[in-house]
Amino acid sequence: MRISRRLAATASAAVFVLMAGVAMAEGEKVVIGTEGAYPPFNNLESDGTLTGFDIDIAKALCEEMKAECTFVTQDWDGIIPALIAKKFDAIVASMSITEERKQQVDFTNKYYNTPPAIVVPKDSPITEATAAALSGKALGAQGSTTHSNYAEAHMKESEVKLYPTADEYKLDLANGRIDAAIDDVVVLSEWLKTEDGACCKLLGTLPIDPVINGEGAGIAIRKGDDALREKLNKAIEAIRANGKYKQINEKYFPFDVYGS
Repeated sequence: MRISRRLAATASAAVFVLMAGVAMAEGEKVVIGTEGAYPPFNNLESDGTLTGFDIDIAKALCEEMKAECTFVTQDWDGIIPALIAKKFDAIVASMSITEERKQQVDFTNKYYNTPPAIVVPKDSPITEATAAALSGKALGAQGSTTHSNYAEAHMKESEVKLYPTADEYKLDLANGRIDAAIDDVVVLSEWLKTEDGACCKLLGTLPIDPVINGEGAGIAIRKGDDALREKLNKAIEAIRANGKYKQINEKYFPFDVYGS
């Protein structure tokens, strides 16, 4: 689970419409913002379609609420300001629920929770995912994420290098310009399965810091929009109970990403 993303498609670019519950006036419109640059959770494909776990969960929630949902891509650094500016009504983009973010937006209950992890090149002499082992090493992370915050708080002896997008730190890691990278364990594991990720290996997961990593990934909404939050929370409960969540989970992962 994560916490930051890329510049990719501009916010004015791709808009995706889905007719999709409970508790909303049928056909009520909800605009959902996502990044489109964080596979396997959300990704803007070359044909202009949005795919990923976040996207399928959002569609299931819209269907449960009987809402007409529109998806808009937005770069990560501007995604909360865009929500506050009413460019969209909710953010479904693997955003971790943290106290810092709660100062700007409200959140639903979590819809998944996975830990951070470290990846290194396959020939790396680093043998464990600890601050001591990474001391003096160049550690890449996407900026403005819980992962970059974690690195800066717990890897103080590392040279933490921040990137606008996950793709950029992955490129530098593959080309030997940094020694290691930190991100969500699922994101890193899926990347390692690709041709681009063949360079590297998972070193290990990191202990969750509740202050930094938060309670899990939730849906961000504007402060005070209690009606939408309640509807989304009920829809999350409903898809967990009716098997739809399990069906989507199994499409992407061999384990339960909801967490304890």
